[in-house]
Amino acid sequence: MSTLDRARCRLGAHPCALDAALAAAVLACMIAGSFADPHGPDGVTWGVRAPDPLSLLLMAAGAAALVFRRRAPKPVLAVTGVVSLVESVTGDPRAPVVMSAVVALYTVAATTDRPTTWRIGLLTMTVLTGAAMIAGPLPWYAQENLAVFAWTGIGATAGDAVRSRRAFVQAIRERAEKAERTREEEARRRVAEERLRIARDLHDVVAHHIALVNVQAGVAAHVMDKRPDQAKEALAHVRQASRSALDELRATVGLLRQSDDPKAPTEPAPGLDRLDELAGTFRSAGLHVEVARADQGTTLPTAVDLAAYRVIQEALTNVQKHAGPGARAEVSVVRVGPHVEITVLDDGGGTPGEDAAPPAGGGHGLLGMRERVAAVRGTLTTGPRYGGGFRVHAILPVENPPAGNPPAGDRTDAAEDPV
Repeated sequence: MSTLDRARCRLGAHPCALDAALAAAVLACMIAGSFADPHGPDGVTWGVRAPDPLSLLLMAAGAAALVFRRRAPKPVLAVTGVVSLVESVTGDPRAPVVMSAVVALYTVAATTDRPTTWRIGLLTMTVLTGAAMIAGPLPWYAQENLAVFAWTGIGATAGDAVRSRRAFVQAIRERAEKAERTREEEARRRVAEERLRIARDLHDVVAHHIALVNVQAGVAAHVMDKRPDQAKEALAHVRQASRSALDELRATVGLLRQSDDPKAPTEPAPGLDRLDELAGTFRSAGLHVEVARADQGTTLPTAVDLAAYRVIQEALTNVQKHAGPGARAEVSVVRVGPHVEITVLDDGGGTPGEDAAPPAGGGHGLLGMRERVAAVRGTLTTGPRYGGGFRVHAILPVENPPAGNPPAGDRTDAAEDPV
């Protein structure tokens, strides 16, 4: 926060003190102006004349009313208007008492709507200017009378401009907050719908074949000793059903992948033992990747090992897509007590991750990482780094936690860890 912002915060916290300071400044300006003679032989001459006691009293009354301009803007305008009217009719018309009315009119315009500003502004300008022209001691065309009209109009216009700007800034802020809430709600809705769809698809694909496998396996066990030919036939059905289940399961899971994602290997589920191989594939694609490990040969559960591998794979994929040409990535795997920490950093200047501006039909890479980490009771933080680049940090348990335990944390906000 800059010095100017801190000063604004302090002044905003003490509005009465600010209004008192403004009233004192207006009083000083009015008193100083009452000593000036604009019609001197050499232009504006100072010290030729002095205000009379009535003018000093009216100036003090107008300035004192400004202390309450935020609490009661319209009554303050009425008081300062009456003071200015009395001065223009009975006192020295060159005494700038109308300055207090100008400030009060500005406050009214800044705190009300435009129609009210027009009505009150025109009324104030007409009454003060008309009284000075008709009942004042100077000729109606004197520049002091025209100055009353000009300054009151400037006060009303400036206050209306300030009010319009405040309303515009507030509307932009509310629109941004609403868009952020809508975006978060849409992300949560998509995650829920995706979970439900995956569950339904997997149930439809697997349930029939697993039931068939169960029945045929029971038949094979029942007739194994007495009718081995029928048992072999049942086992053949088991093999065919299981193969069909695997094929359909592979096809269903394949639908969930992005069209431009790296192709999944056909070997068993990968883990951190293949990290160097994974980094090599990205190096061959032109991405400079450095790997550092300090996990002391830790053996992770299969699900955790797969989650760690997929997080690194997705993070490096995002670096390659979004970090810009010439970006460098750093991958570290560190054992910290009962957890293993996975960190992927890049120094790219592009827009990292899909959360910032998801492409058409995509934009769920970070959501996928979060779901994988949450599934093994881990935590994930992602966000831009200070000075450029992006950071992905996952904390995964070394041992499988009990099934009923909640996740260690759900820190999945993309801007939560900006380092």
